[in-house]
Amino acid sequence: MSPSPTWVDSEQRTLVSLLDRRLANDADAPFLQVLDTAWTIAQFEAETNRIANALIALGVRPGDRVANLLENSPEGVLAWAGALKAGAIGVPVNTAHKGVYLEHQLRDAGPRVFVVQGDMTDRVDDAITGIDELEHIVTVGEASAAGGGVKWHAWRDLDGSTDRPDLTVRPDQIATLIYTGGTTGPSKGCTISHNYHVRMAEGNAMAWGRRPTDVVWTPLPLFHYNAIQMCVVGTLVIGDRAVISGKFSLSRFWQQINASGATIASLLGSLAVMIARDIDRPEQPRSGHVEANTTLRQLTGAPMPPEIDAIFRERFGVATWSYGYGTTEACLLSWLPPGVPPRLGSAGVVNDEDFDVRIVDDDDREVARGTNGEIVCRPKKANVMFSGYWRRPEATVEASRNWWLHTGDIGRIDDDGYLYFVDRKADYIRRRGENISSWELEQTFHQHPDIADVAITGVHSEVTEDEVKVTAIRQPGSSLTEEELCRWSFDKLPYFAVPRYIEFREDLPRNDTGRITKAPLRAEGLTPTTWDREAAGVTVPR
Repeated sequence: MSPSPTWVDSEQRTLVSLLDRRLANDADAPFLQVLDTAWTIAQFEAETNRIANALIALGVRPGDRVANLLENSPEGVLAWAGALKAGAIGVPVNTAHKGVYLEHQLRDAGPRVFVVQGDMTDRVDDAITGIDELEHIVTVGEASAAGGGVKWHAWRDLDGSTDRPDLTVRPDQIATLIYTGGTTGPSKGCTISHNYHVRMAEGNAMAWGRRPTDVVWTPLPLFHYNAIQMCVVGTLVIGDRAVISGKFSLSRFWQQINASGATIASLLGSLAVMIARDIDRPEQPRSGHVEANTTLRQLTGAPMPPEIDAIFRERFGVATWSYGYGTTEACLLSWLPPGVPPRLGSAGVVNDEDFDVRIVDDDDREVARGTNGEIVCRPKKANVMFSGYWRRPEATVEASRNWWLHTGDIGRIDDDGYLYFVDRKADYIRRRGENISSWELEQTFHQHPDIADVAITGVHSEVTEDEVKVTAIRQPGSSLTEEELCRWSFDKLPYFAVPRYIEFREDLPRNDTGRITKAPLRAEGLTPTTWDREAAGVTVPR
């Protein structure tokens, strides 16, 4: 694979121009279903125009922010898309946020309008204090509180013209603020331009092999970038149909897939593991067999262990796709274009059409092929990555030091250009001079038939550096002991990576998307129920 030129002129698009193309081609075709509400392209055009004009009537101007605190719902999609039609910036906020978390993101974004789910309005008064830009709160459903010195409105009363607002939206214009997890400090708003939205959706669609006949289904929340990109933007790009569900339900997964006619399910890796290892259910006959699946051909998510891939293919007749790597700031940095063979363990090949991707050491020196280091990148085209952190120039400069975006992820690139994700830099464990990838350890422990899910963290050692701790969920009915699991790993791991500590739990801490959050586990460290290999007298063979 020869590298593409250093800089490439490229077509620049907006989400509005994508909608115009679909209106011209198939205005009455089914487009998007959110819960029980379905829109054709023409209906979506009219509804988003109505909300955009209503926002403009409230004083929203190009560049203003319209935040929303809404669970998956038609209003959640319209609040975001209507803001873009008004030339504003959509800011979907994590619905779990309250207190200082909610205060930080609202004060940082500075919205002109805040759309809030009625039963969440009791969180608002303290959170909006000191936001000079905020003038209006719009409630979806009955409000449980109404104060804060701003004007309050009911969503049902928002009613503007269904004609397109008379304004121009540019490809480089910021469309969305997506807030990062804030693992090393306060969460930061990634600024996503219209063209970046479009290009990312095109890349994902190409890598997935997405077709105009597909139906993409997701239960992921709208504040999670995936749902907006795959089900709204991606569907505008490809011309297929999408379904956004409510919160993920393991027991109802196959029922929802079959009822929606979904051919592609967009999930996270942890949800995929739960589905693969779920029990057969009496209310859904033969749920453990191909017959349970009537429509699904592909499941997408984060890289999955080979045994999970095998379960989906053999148990349900479903292919999995996990050959891609990217961050909110830059996506996709690697993919698997048509005709390029997959390589086990990799995240596909480097996307050298859009990015220059390198692996560097702590001094930003490029390392040799096959060597682990931090993944860095820079764009080859205009507006194909984020435009910086909102109101965080210092953080933008730090992340872009030496004019390379530093992802904070450890990876390597082999001689053929395949990229391998190794770990988050923060999750990398160093034990007695050896670097250990928590991600690689998790893939190993997922192979045990009695393990339903697992998280690996480092625990500070009395002899400096870290000791490895496994926190795991056993399969229902399993009597697996900590010592048995530890001894099982002897033949699977290098001696220095065998865990010293193991703890079984009923569940693991997760965010609203189902992703395991390790910060609480790191903070807890050792608990009274943590098993200690050294205290048990178990010696690791070398």
